[in-house]
Amino acid sequence: MKILVIGGRGTIGSAVVKKLEQLDHSVISASQNSSDIKVDITSTESIEKMYQEVGALDAVVCAGGRGVLFKPITEMTKKSYLESLQAKLLGQIDVVLTGLQYLNSNGSFTLTSGILNGPPLPKGSAGAIVNSGIEAFVKAGSLELPKKMRLNVVNPGLVEESVKHYGELFVAYDEIPVKKVASAYVRSIVGILNGEIIKVWS
Repeated sequence: MKILVIGGRGTIGSAVVKKLEQLDHSVISASQNSSDIKVDITSTESIEKMYQEVGALDAVVCAGGRGVLFKPITEMTKKSYLESLQAKLLGQIDVVLTGLQYLNSNGSFTLTSGILNGPPLPKGSAGAIVNSGIEAFVKAGSLELPKKMRLNVVNPGLVEESVKHYGELFVAYDEIPVKKVASAYVRSIVGILNGEIIKVWS
């Protein structure tokens, strides 16, 4: 399979790329910084250019999750929420909408939400809104995709490799090996799941 992994240089994305390559898939990595392909998912023009460069695909993974603000609600503004929505929710939706013309029949999209829409965490209101929105889009949008395409979302908890960056925000949660999270993405890609929220919290 020819698979595009957006966010393929990140902690989760790089593990997904490694797992897929071990299974002999042809993997293309895209990210805002250094990758096979550069892309900014907040820009429709950038997403379109990315797809034009890679051509027809059997699967698309969006593993990027940066840009969501972690602040107390008393420090948030409407603009703060809009920035978070654009960075992770609307960007991933655009990856799907723009990618419909590039994904082969029976192909799949796999998006990323996160544990912040589970038990509430301090400073996590933006993340809760964003992740809930992604999962709602997947559940509804998966019912309308053409050409037998599939759409799922992986909801990862705190991966061990990210503890140094986010550990103080997730002190009440167990750490998860990133290899376990990567397997959830592979399950979405190579299986028959559609409209599923694949939680990897423990």
